[in-house]
Amino acid sequence: MSLPEALLAHWLAWTGASAGQLARLGSAGADAAAVTVVGSSARDQPGWDGELHQVTGVVDPRGQAVLSVPPAWLEAARRVASDGADLDRVRHALPVAVGKADQVLYRAVYRWCEVPASADALPDVGEWLPYEDPRVPEWLHPFGGDALVVLDEKGGYLAGLGLKRHDQYVHEIAIGTTEAARGRGLARRLTARAARELLAQGIVPTYMHDPRNLASAKVADAAGLPDRGWGALGIANLAEVTEAATSDR
Repeated sequence: MSLPEALLAHWLAWTGASAGQLARLGSAGADAAAVTVVGSSARDQPGWDGELHQVTGVVDPRGQAVLSVPPAWLEAARRVASDGADLDRVRHALPVAVGKADQVLYRAVYRWCEVPASADALPDVGEWLPYEDPRVPEWLHPFGGDALVVLDEKGGYLAGLGLKRHDQYVHEIAIGTTEAARGRGLARRLTARAARELLAQGIVPTYMHDPRNLASAKVADAAGLPDRGWGALGIANLAEVTEAATSDR
């Protein structure tokens, strides 16, 4: 599969992997390890939200993965992934091996957009407001910058979209709709609008969700971010992972 150059550039910076290590993903090479572990100082530095993201990773449709961990975890993580261990085994064993037994190494569906839904199919909706605007709900504050929000006729919040501005190559879309406003297609229209605008700026829009979250999947499909079989890895406590699996867009 041919991948956008900007997406690959983001993965290089995001994981700290080499171009050769990333090239194994999507290849049919029989000698490629199931999980390639790399240590990156980026795991010890604040991410898009000012918080540490101690594990990141990319998984191809065949289950081969590049897993990025803090340098202090590298030896233990490589032991877990030795001898061609598959991803499920690594996901099960890694949290305990690195002293994070209360957390889960999760796998999210990783989507990106090359051809968004058209404005004819999903017309623009919402307005960009600074996150400090009192009409912007608290959940959008960590994204910083401007949020794309839909307000009712009285200025009340209905739905909103934030961008995880990872780097100059990729911005990740996060979307949420109030319960009262669901079923109107607002999440789809917000996502499609943001994707169109990002691509016009030369930025690849990405979108992640728990595999069990069918509402998120439907939004992404409609907006032009198909499921190509790729995944992303991260580490979080079980409550956070459960919430991601059950949240409604």
